[in-house]
Amino acid sequence: MYAPIENYGVIGDLHTVALVGNNGSIDWFCYPRFDSPSVFAAVLDDARGGRFVIGPDVENVTCRQLYLPDTNILITRFMTEEGVSEVMDFMPPGPADENYHGRIIRIAKVVRGTMSLKLQCTPAFDYGRAQHTVEVRDNRAVFQSDGLGCMLKVSQSGHRTLVSVRPDGNGGVVASGTLRENSVLAAVFQGVDDRGIDCDCPEVEGCLGLLEDTERYWHQWLRQSRYSGRWREMVDRSALVLKLLCYEPSGAIVAAPTCSLPEDIGGVRNWDYRYTWIRDASFSLYGLMRLGFTYEAGRFMDWLKERCGDLKPDGSLQIMYGIRGEKEIPESTLDHWEGYRQSAPVRIGNAAADQLQLDIYGEMMDSVYLFNKYGTPIDSELWTNLSRLMEWVCDHWDQPDEGIWEVRGGRQHFVYSKLMCWVALDRGVRLAEKRSFPANRERWLQNRDAIYQKIMAEGFNRERNAFVQAFGSDTLDASNLLMPLVFFVSPTDPKMLSTLEAINCPPHEHGLVSDSLVYRYDVARTADGVAGEEGTFSMCTFWLVEALTRAGRLGNARFIFEKMLSYANHLGLYSEETGPRGEALGNFPQAFTHLGLISAAFNLDRKLGSKD
Repeated sequence: MYAPIENYGVIGDLHTVALVGNNGSIDWFCYPRFDSPSVFAAVLDDARGGRFVIGPDVENVTCRQLYLPDTNILITRFMTEEGVSEVMDFMPPGPADENYHGRIIRIAKVVRGTMSLKLQCTPAFDYGRAQHTVEVRDNRAVFQSDGLGCMLKVSQSGHRTLVSVRPDGNGGVVASGTLRENSVLAAVFQGVDDRGIDCDCPEVEGCLGLLEDTERYWHQWLRQSRYSGRWREMVDRSALVLKLLCYEPSGAIVAAPTCSLPEDIGGVRNWDYRYTWIRDASFSLYGLMRLGFTYEAGRFMDWLKERCGDLKPDGSLQIMYGIRGEKEIPESTLDHWEGYRQSAPVRIGNAAADQLQLDIYGEMMDSVYLFNKYGTPIDSELWTNLSRLMEWVCDHWDQPDEGIWEVRGGRQHFVYSKLMCWVALDRGVRLAEKRSFPANRERWLQNRDAIYQKIMAEGFNRERNAFVQAFGSDTLDASNLLMPLVFFVSPTDPKMLSTLEAINCPPHEHGLVSDSLVYRYDVARTADGVAGEEGTFSMCTFWLVEALTRAGRLGNARFIFEKMLSYANHLGLYSEETGPRGEALGNFPQAFTHLGLISAAFNLDRKLGSKD
């Protein structure tokens, strides 16, 4: 009953998103924000999660999906012997208003012949835990549950053959009928105010006008992109995905808009990614800024400035926050849901918010340094707070931590964590010199150099002839592919080249690469505290492409990059991981992966261009 994760497209309004299957079913929608409880969540429980379907009421249907070019407007096409129909799904982008309650607009039309269509809308409020009432009148249905109200309105033009919306006896509503050519059906799902069923809601003509406005918005936004290289279509799609993951009221960027899509089908590696990781968002800022999207970079810097001005009692940052800056993100499980393809538990919240992950300071300082260079010069208040954080890094870089992969098996001296502490102090010194800021330069430099020496002495395993996961370890880790990307070592340093060779071996030879796809580490040899297997990490494959590119191995880099593009879904979207049969695994779509694609495409295209 569960569709493959890769069968979904995504639409959004810069406040939340919806996942739309190629069968016309909206199976994930949290409302009114990314981190709100779900209203539709059939992707996590087919029977009880709730869904909103518009599709053919016949068998033997061929389904196709595409985006209206250069937009986040999704078109799902249905082809039968009787005719061809389309459903256009979109959400008009919302303003920077915390109280904004957006809407999903679905426009169905027949482009050839006739089509028997069905509509089913069955919400399940508060992750399916809350009861609701339904009131139906004049093709409107209002669902009320514990202070949250939503309305579905259906309107038609042309041949009025669709029967009226009616209750299904299960807390939802249904409608069905036959549409002919030139017939248009508009279905709007939106929040309601205290007027209830009499709340304003657009008819067909109004929906068509909002469609034009939304198309214009996305076209104008994408025109800012400076990328015009070989892979423009994929880079543009990745940029559009990153924009969808920006929360307009605060400037925060979520890691992914879903929770508990499994990294291992039937397993327990199911996490909630609907929050803002300092690491992921900093990398996303870098990708957006590189393409010329300085507004989004500036909005995230405003959000980051607020976090740097509200540190933990010990003077440190949290690794992640809620999209409005919330510090408390308690983790719990939804035991009444079976999970995607029986992958339990279904988790909401994320206990990793309380972990120590030292690498976040490097990613943050690198993004601040680049924003100051290519965006807007940072102000004195932010610098004061960043200086305090650099002092904290000097005091704590030599501690063990949970690392970039958020292991739950105990703290270690992860090489990548030390590497990014080096980056933090290095960029702090560079930024102070560029802007003539007051800084404890001598201390920062001493600690930066001490970290370098420590990594070289204890992070490089001479028997493996490679940089390894942790001090004293003989296990590889794909995060070390970033060493030349952050200028810690030359991309042609013998130690880096031998690390590349070691990682680029198949798992049975203790490497991390399976037919060009990269595992983040060997789960059998890393005590990460979680049972089960996992797929290859898509962003790590893009890191391998970049490392090979910088090492001058352009033929190999391009081949791996082109192969990786084939693992995107039919719309150019990536989840966090790729499974053994090429299937999407993990939360979807993932910002980090699309950032990795942008960066790899940008650098590889530039290097290939210099050879033309």
